[in-house]
Formats: sequence, C-alpha cells, structure tokens
Amino acid sequence: MRNLLLTLRYDGSRYHGWQIQQNALSVQEVLQKAMEGLFGARPDLKGCSRTDAGVHADMFCVSFQTRSRIPCDRVIAALNVRLPFDVAAYGCREVPAGFHARYSCKGKQYCYRIYNAPYRNPFWEGRALHYRHELDTAALNDVAQVFVGRHDFAAFCSSNSDVEDTVRTIRAARVEREGELVTFTVEGDGFLYNMVRILTGTLLQAAQGKLGKEEIARLLAGGDRTQAGPTAPPQGLILQRVFYDESEWEESTIGR
Repeated sequence: MRNLLLTLRYDGSRYHGWQIQQNALSVQEVLQKAMEGLFGARPDLKGCSRTDAGVHADMFCVSFQTRSRIPCDRVIAALNVRLPFDVAAYGCREVPAGFHARYSCKGKQYCYRIYNAPYRNPFWEGRALHYRHELDTAALNDVAQVFVGRHDFAAFCSSNSDVEDTVRTIRAARVEREGELVTFTVEGDGFLYNMVRILTGTLLQAAQGKLGKEEIARLLAGGDRTQAGPTAPPQGLILQRVFYDESEWEESTIGR
C-alpha cells in the first residue's frame, strides 16, 4: 500500500467547495470520479482544507492510499485527462504511511483578491471582488498587522461553526496593490470557517472609516462576531500555499 500526496489547482466557481455534497457538485466528487477511472476504485481522500463554495485553490493537497504501482508522473498525466477543464493536478509524490494532508500541515497561505476600479472587469468576474471606491493599501496594510500574532479569532469565525478552539496564530499579513488589483495575503498555522473572508470584510469596513485599529484589537479580545465586518464574497478567495516542510514554512513568511 502506497500513501500518495496529490497537489491540485482549481477554479471553484462551479463547485460547492471541496467536500463531497449530496445535492451539489464538489471538487472531491470530480476527483474521485477521475480516480475511479484510473485506479478502478475510489480511494478515501484526505483533503488539506475545506474550501467554501466558489473559493479557488492554486495549491490544494490530497493524500490517499492505493495499491496501484503507477508512477507518480503518470498519475498526474492520467488524472488530467479525466478531470474537468477547471481542475488540474500538477504534483504527486509518495509520503510516509502516517502522513495526512490536513493533520500533517504546518501552515497555509490564503490570498483575497479585490478588483479596485470604478467599473467592473469581465476578466476578473468570479475571481475577484469588485470594489468601486479607491482603497488606501498602505493604510489597510497597517491595519492588517493587528491580526498578526496568536489570538482568539472567535469574532472572525462563522457563527454557525461548531469549532471549540478558536485560537490561531497568524504569522504574517500583507495588503498590496498591483495596478487595479489589491490583494490581502495572510499566512497562519490554521484558519477558522470563513475566517479570511471575515478578516477581509473587516478590512473593508476599516477602509470605509467604520473600524480602526483600536476597535479591531478590541474585537480580538472580545470575541463578538456581530461586531466584526461582514463575510466577504467567496469568489475573491484563493488557497495559495500549503506548507508541510518545517524549513519551507520558516523561510516563506510573507512579512519578510
């Protein structure tokens, strides 16, 4: 029995998130179908995260066990023939038997993209949030530093989440602009349900003058979800990197 780690990227626009659903199409479902065509069975897939409906991934990792002896490079090519146009595999390697795509993860990096211009751009539809009013990225980057550190992020977690431990460590956060595209990139050891989208919604409220650094710091201390910003739409969010190697995790912090 081999334990393989598969790396994917996907456009989540058509999918109801990663996890398989009874009445909606998911990335896991189309991947299992492709694997059944390749291996003759549907392996038990362990995903690195649960992405929401409409959320994208440039690096999504899946571990699974198989008795197949197909070489890893051929697994990638054979799966891509069977996967739909908006999902693609680009990495596959053997990992130790105890490796788990989710629980072996050291950290993740997410990016939220905002198309910041007066008029919408069809090329960013479904891949970035259109925000018409000009954003001061230097000011927002300063506000985003309040999130850095080990905090209880209960105020930045979906109210219907059943997670008991809401403490997470954010290692770095950055807001920057390239032309009309503004990106909020955040890196941490773990993220709560809708956490990055709520952090983004809170930053946008700061941009509107509704919240300042002091109020956001009090939100972290108070844990009241109703006082934080709204949950930003899913289409701007992308899971950008997943870290398994300790040295990569230490060397890749975006704040440097």
